[in-house]
Amino acid sequence: MHGEPGGVLGGLGPAATVHYLRRVVEMTDAERDQDHVELLVWQRGSVPDRTAFLRGEGESPEDALVAHVVDLERAGATFVAIPCNTAVVWVEQMRAAVDIEVLDTVDETVAEAIRLVPGLRRLGLLATDGTISAGTYARSAERAGVELVLPDDDVQREVMSVIYDGVKAGRPVPRERFDALVAHLKDKGAQGVALGCTELSVLHGEQGVDDPTVVDSIDSAARATVLRSGRPLRRS
Repeated sequence: MHGEPGGVLGGLGPAATVHYLRRVVEMTDAERDQDHVELLVWQRGSVPDRTAFLRGEGESPEDALVAHVVDLERAGATFVAIPCNTAVVWVEQMRAAVDIEVLDTVDETVAEAIRLVPGLRRLGLLATDGTISAGTYARSAERAGVELVLPDDDVQREVMSVIYDGVKAGRPVPRERFDALVAHLKDKGAQGVALGCTELSVLHGEQGVDDPTVVDSIDSAARATVLRSGRPLRRS
């Protein structure tokens, strides 16, 4: 039996949204088309770059994010998922503008890390400069009683290169570059590593990384979407 549709504010970036939608389908315990989650998808790549603004280099995305969430509510969405970590900086402004739930990808990812990594005390983070500087993961981890482990400055520059010069630019990224980023954080004492940028989730999915301590924010957002929609999760 169909419920009211959820909404997806996508395009932040576009490839990450496509990957997220695939994961929603794969995570839903469905035997026919009619069993799947119903979603209204806004693919809004025109939203100003979140990290650029947080670095003082561009236009604020706040008005666009709020407007698109309002549009989704008016179109009939009963909740909104946003497969983008940096956009969580403005989640309270979006929530204040609507009467429906706006899911928090960062909180979902931290909760998923705690679920997947037994006894988690130290969580590594691979994310954009904007997400790190905004402190969304730091605050979420602190609320959960988990210490956040960040890359050294030179490794963080490599993270940004993988995201912007690699995935966002549509260029292949060798598996070794990704593995080296994860290894760096584990060498610093991280018991698990959160992929706090959805472009890294795209890379994670493409490369078939099979490491239960690497926690994918797209998977976390997709799982939350299926559960929020009232559909059953497929058993892995």
